[in-house]
Amino acid sequence: MTATTSHIVSDSYDLRGSAILIADGGCDDAALRAAIDAAGLREIAGGDWNAAVTRIDTSADVILIETSGRDVAQAERVFDNAIAAARAGGAAVLATVPQSMLDDVADRWFDGALALLCEPGPADRILALKQLLQRRALRLNDVTRDAEAARLQRLNEEVARIADTLVRLTRGAEPDVGAISLREPPSGYRGPDQGNGHAVDIKAEEIRAVIRARRMRGQFFGDELFADPAWDMLLDLFAAELEGRRVSVSSLCIAAAVPPTTALRWIGGMHDAGLFERHADPDDRRRAYIALSGKGRDQMRAYVATLRKQGLTLV
Repeated sequence: MTATTSHIVSDSYDLRGSAILIADGGCDDAALRAAIDAAGLREIAGGDWNAAVTRIDTSADVILIETSGRDVAQAERVFDNAIAAARAGGAAVLATVPQSMLDDVADRWFDGALALLCEPGPADRILALKQLLQRRALRLNDVTRDAEAARLQRLNEEVARIADTLVRLTRGAEPDVGAISLREPPSGYRGPDQGNGHAVDIKAEEIRAVIRARRMRGQFFGDELFADPAWDMLLDLFAAELEGRRVSVSSLCIAAAVPPTTALRWIGGMHDAGLFERHADPDDRRRAYIALSGKGRDQMRAYVATLRKQGLTLV
């Protein structure tokens, strides 16, 4: 895609944030530009996909990359060039990829080099752009930690208001577009072997049976009534650990039973909360696998042990 003058704001006095759109031929340019405009950004020239494969030079606030995944190696070069340009100029990078490419870019996402969307709806893309602009502004301003915390709180409130509006106005939009909050367990939390005298014996088959039962509910009531991506992912990773199996980012998104972009938000939140950890693929350092952290593993075992002690069933 080559940006044309009809789409570029040339007013040198336009004080809105700027974005450069770099998309391959399989993307809906009109929808992307609508999101840029709705997020309060102006598009600037320079978004040629073929040129971006070699080098990206831009002073934009946000580099928005959209790929259909037809050429993964080429898309990865564009991502790396965008990351280099962002680090040189302080821009933020937002990449949208198909689900088939999630594992190819997961490590860049975990490193914080780019924000990631997968099969997003209009609300997802607009909110991501707004959040990137706010976070970039905080990074560029030399403020105290307390002032930054206050600004982040205002950002969360603003995003929540935008989310509520978009959910009302956009039919079919995901309701789960606000900030994810994961609380620490209460101070009385007891480890898996505390108070039990021995480690609890848990079989992978037990956890898989729970997962199957949870999926069966959707056949009768609809998945949207029981969407619980955090718990579904915890169960899947717990079962995988008991089986000695590795779980990719794309596989975990499927296990979450929600749209991929929603699943990615939850994976990021669970990772930040210290419940998930990433493991590099020894055969391909660009790829990453997800596993329960020691904290997540201990809490899952403690929960199962407590349920058994109380005569309750894992659900």
